[in-house]
Amino acid sequence: MGLFSSGSFKQISEGLNRSNPVTVQVLGICSALAVTVKLQPAVVMAISVTVVVAFSNLIISWMRNLIPPSIRIIVQLVVISLLVILVDQVLKAFSYEVSKQLSVYVGLIITNCIVMGRLEAFAMANRPFPSFVDGAANGMGYGLILVIVAFIRELLGSGALYGVQIIPRSFYDAGYLNNGLVIMPPAALILLGCIIWIQRSYNKDLMDK
Repeated sequence: MGLFSSGSFKQISEGLNRSNPVTVQVLGICSALAVTVKLQPAVVMAISVTVVVAFSNLIISWMRNLIPPSIRIIVQLVVISLLVILVDQVLKAFSYEVSKQLSVYVGLIITNCIVMGRLEAFAMANRPFPSFVDGAANGMGYGLILVIVAFIRELLGSGALYGVQIIPRSFYDAGYLNNGLVIMPPAALILLGCIIWIQRSYNKDLMDK
């Protein structure tokens, strides 16, 4: 299966929509709610998780026939931990301020249900390239939800995106106020619930999942 084959596109489409790890599988909810106050850390977190899921899937799939079943979880955690450490060090080297904003949540990718779930459900039973695509698709599906929620929260909560003022000053002079509710933790959960509702309304068969 090639990168631009119909199979790869189907895997990516499934990860973004019908098998989305956040809205359908309901995985990775904690970090999805915690890092979406602003768009920049949400984008960085999305990329970080995608890299970790994709490459851990690739490595574990390549090693799957060499891993004794009794220690497979330990091996998976070692691989994930190594990748998370590398991602964390890259962030500290090239984007230290964002790394501080993400705080412990980069390290907690190690225990993210999406990563372990894809290793167990897909990588342990499939060849390396399809496993890599599966990991990338699920990481992008996770990242898509983060970006949507963060976009809404930062725009309505501070009138800006990526620190750039979007809502004109004239709006504030006319009486417009930023919505403080959307930057509070409950708002992220409400927005996520709305996204799940919209998605399942569009895909009627998901209502049974």
